Amino acid sequence: MLHRRPGVRYNWIKGPLMVLAAVAALVYLRSIKTEVHIHSEKLQRSHQNDSIMAQGILKKMEQMEGDISKLFKVMKALKQNELVEDRVMEVKKEGGVVRMLYPNSFLFRTWGNELSEEEQKEAQMLFQRYGYNVFLSDRLSLNRVIPDTRPHRCADKMYPEDLPNISVVLIYLDEALSVIKRAIYSIIDKTPAHLLKEIILVDDHSHNNDLMEKLDDYINSIHDKRPDLVKKVRHSEQLGLTQARLSGWKVATGDVVAILDAHIEVNVQWAEPLLARIKEDRTVILSPVFDDIKYDDLTVLTNEPFSHAFDWTLVSMYERFRPEWYQLKDNSQPAKSPSITVNVVADRKFFGYIGSLDVGMKIYGGENVELGIRVWLCGGTIEIIPCSKVAHIERKVKPYLPNLSIMMTRNALRVAEVWMDEYKHNVNVAWNLPLKNHSIDIGDVSERKRLRERLNCKPFKWYLDNIYPMLDPLQDLVGYGTLYHELKPDLCIDQGEIRGNTPILFGCHTFSSQHCYYKSNGQLYIGGIKSHKYSSSPCLVDPGTGVYPRLYECKIAKEKKFPMLWDFKQNGPIKNRETNRCLEIAQGNDHNYKLVVQQCSGHNWMIQHLIKEKQSRK
Repeated sequence: MLHRRPGVRYNWIKGPLMVLAAVAALVYLRSIKTEVHIHSEKLQRSHQNDSIMAQGILKKMEQMEGDISKLFKVMKALKQNELVEDRVMEVKKEGGVVRMLYPNSFLFRTWGNELSEEEQKEAQMLFQRYGYNVFLSDRLSLNRVIPDTRPHRCADKMYPEDLPNISVVLIYLDEALSVIKRAIYSIIDKTPAHLLKEIILVDDHSHNNDLMEKLDDYINSIHDKRPDLVKKVRHSEQLGLTQARLSGWKVATGDVVAILDAHIEVNVQWAEPLLARIKEDRTVILSPVFDDIKYDDLTVLTNEPFSHAFDWTLVSMYERFRPEWYQLKDNSQPAKSPSITVNVVADRKFFGYIGSLDVGMKIYGGENVELGIRVWLCGGTIEIIPCSKVAHIERKVKPYLPNLSIMMTRNALRVAEVWMDEYKHNVNVAWNLPLKNHSIDIGDVSERKRLRERLNCKPFKWYLDNIYPMLDPLQDLVGYGTLYHELKPDLCIDQGEIRGNTPILFGCHTFSSQHCYYKSNGQLYIGGIKSHKYSSSPCLVDPGTGVYPRLYECKIAKEKKFPMLWDFKQNGPIKNRETNRCLEIAQGNDHNYKLVVQQCSGHNWMIQHLIKEKQSRK
């Protein structure tokens, strides 16, 4: 690294000129050198002495070229170093130079260059605590204007006068006071007064002092104009997001209840399209379209409407709607969705009739997927309403568990046990758990099973066939998990470098790169299995030449007719059906073991989890 004396700055007027001069000299020198080479070849055929002289000139010119090249590299490095130092280490301020204290913080990547060192410390401390820019939020107006991001046809829509009223539930844990106040203000400001029944704040046992008296003072200031509009519920202990939502719903008295995170700002005319749709059909559960509020500078990024979906881990994801919605050529129309986010809008009584939320779900994860599946199976529908827009802060860090996967796994297994019938084992496969005796306590599900019987809900197969046909049922798996050699059980097959397409042997760690799946049709996936029919998993192939196996998307391997089908039984060889070569291990010159395909020599493999009943059925 190049270093500069403190206080000495690179001259950016002279600097570029010096770089350009070095480049020009280098180019000019190389052109002369080329000419000398040409003349040297001519001289060699005539005058030997002149040729020797020309060679001497060339040698000196090559030395000069090297010196100029070194100069050019130094200048280039100096310029790059200056740019980095200017961006990361120093910011010009009145009265001196201020250091950037947190150059690697996500908060300061595009924001905060004008802050003093004390302001940087405060902003970073708040960011680590909340996961978004509270320093900036505290300085933004509560009535700030956010862009109207609705589809253009929404502004022309007319809604009935006699719409049902709405209770808005805002749930939070250790939220910033200014964010909650801005959410409340936006709801009051953008919801017609005759439609807004109440705002219910549910505090899941926060520890912030400013969410006590200061928040109460703000609520009281609202009550001066609109008495009893805002209600507050506080848990005496932390119960989790699902319980917080249920607490708000139980207190609500409006015809319709909207259960939202507290770090939101509703957009213009957000409530009317939701209330109008529920007026038409009280059995629909709705979701607005959520724009993103950037966690660093709190600007709003527009999101297009998408379907709320999930994979077999029951982790939420976005997908395109069914083709018939796009055929309408009107992106303001409601659209069916197989699932829903945790922010829901529903007829309050129907929400209770259909089972509200599962009280057995803990902390976070899977409760929205459970609701989506249950609504469809038990007589309701789920829709996304593009004309209802809500801006939502996506935290960089969540305030609940450091490792949410623990509770998400547990909750997913609970959902599967109640609602997924013979497909429930796909959740075990997705989380790489044994089909039985996984030792995870999912709690008592008897009440939820009785609810399913009482509502006369459809089987999960109906849901796969009619609501979410893109979810692959994964019915032909024989085994899954880590795949290891009998002679080296501490080494597992690994997908290796993602771009390299070459699987490797690596120390067993059981993370996703080592998850393997063997299907009854002979396909062997390395490094994951896709949950959806529109995706393609990574298939192991024998290229037919060379000694190393390769990985390709199964669709590509099939198109290119690569040998991709294997015969495998537990504690037996893995043999390619077309090439008759086997997947084996070999020790290289570096004494490390490598994964190879070669003439079969009796190497046997074990897969972590065997689905015995499917193997016997085959």
